[in-house]
Amino acid sequence: MSNPERARSTTRVNRRGFLKSSAAVGAGLAMAPTILGAEKAAGADINCGIIGAGTQGRVLLEQAVKIPGIKFKAVCDIWPYSQRYTSRRLKSYGHEVNVYSDYQELLAKEKDLQACIVATPDFVHAEQAIACMKAGLHVYCEKEMSNSLAKAKQMVQAAKETGKLLQIGHQRRSNPRYIFAKQKLIDEAKLPGRITHIYGQWNRSTAAAAPRGFPKKYPIDQAILDKYGFEDMFQFRNWRFFKKYGGGPMEDLGSHQVDVFPWFINGKPKSVQASGGADYWKEYELYDNVLAIYEFETAQGIVRAFYQTLTTSSARGYYESFMGDEGTLTISETPAQCRVYAEGHLPSVDGKHAWQPWVDKGYIIKVPEAEEKEEEPKTAADAIMSVYKSLPAVAFMFNIDVEDAYHKAHIENFFNAVRGKCKLNCPADHAYMTAVMCLKANEAIEARKTLDFTEEDFKV
Repeated sequence: MSNPERARSTTRVNRRGFLKSSAAVGAGLAMAPTILGAEKAAGADINCGIIGAGTQGRVLLEQAVKIPGIKFKAVCDIWPYSQRYTSRRLKSYGHEVNVYSDYQELLAKEKDLQACIVATPDFVHAEQAIACMKAGLHVYCEKEMSNSLAKAKQMVQAAKETGKLLQIGHQRRSNPRYIFAKQKLIDEAKLPGRITHIYGQWNRSTAAAAPRGFPKKYPIDQAILDKYGFEDMFQFRNWRFFKKYGGGPMEDLGSHQVDVFPWFINGKPKSVQASGGADYWKEYELYDNVLAIYEFETAQGIVRAFYQTLTTSSARGYYESFMGDEGTLTISETPAQCRVYAEGHLPSVDGKHAWQPWVDKGYIIKVPEAEEKEEEPKTAADAIMSVYKSLPAVAFMFNIDVEDAYHKAHIENFFNAVRGKCKLNCPADHAYMTAVMCLKANEAIEARKTLDFTEEDFKV
């Protein structure tokens, strides 16, 4: 295919068409039993509340309001500043909401809600999500489920006992690009061959990781902070880096990516060893950097994964790479990072690249060869050094369009499941494995040794 731009315009897989395909059914988009009732499920409005109207809560709201039929009725946050901002923002979208400081008051007074978004600090996720489910609401809860595995387990059990839906915010599970890569490029085409190693990273600069401040004229009263378990405004604004409230970058960032590892390789975590510390940000209690090595068991053999998250350098951002004996698939929420590289030793078939059938099928597009070709050795020294070189990899692009913002597909999946149109892509029992993997990495840092996973670790 000589003109990649033309190829993209004529054969590129459309996001919505792909999600409606039979392949998407295998990703958890199969028809589910109706939740709201068969007679009104398809077009029913869903009245929704939100508990936690800070930065992440607003991110979720901005996507949820784009979904037809979602009506926000209530906002809860302990910070009046967030209450005002979010309620005014929702009003600009035509949503008239009641405002609360206490989620229990919201649940006691709002009797016409069907769903609630929970986007508070991790340490109160379980308490709030369980209360919502017991009040009869379906819940979309931000990840991590909890900074306590005992509480995360209680969330899974509450979902089973109440029969309510509990979606955890690992949004890659609904990202069409990730579903496409898993189903088409790995499971069907098997482009990487046997996957033996995984690498993932999420690096942030000091500017992005620096302590968060707040408008000095809008503090929370100390009595309110005390009531809800915060020592001061600094800990309230930077809760992710304190053990009482969160789990540090491994839980905050790493959980998104570590969640993908066993999903893509159909594997089970076997062990983890990790190193990290509060080496740079002395204001924080939890680790500001983590380097972790996981072992996974798969049907094809052991897969080793290295993961790092840094708060001092943003080099190359965030992505995951799945490396096999025939190719490497690199994927990210950032489209420019998404590539699949064929090993140079793959044989040609009838004069064409071994992956040409997948180009013809519209799954991948060959990257134009902008870089210079390998030169023949010019001297005896060059010839000697050439034995150390592998054959150059051949780069291809994913052939799928994704127009939506990162979180929209996952929230859309949740509300479609509430309407009875599909199943959740990341129910709590799936997300629990990720919580175990991330929290155990933090434990491994503290223990300074390799920790094994057992069957008991994942029982709920």
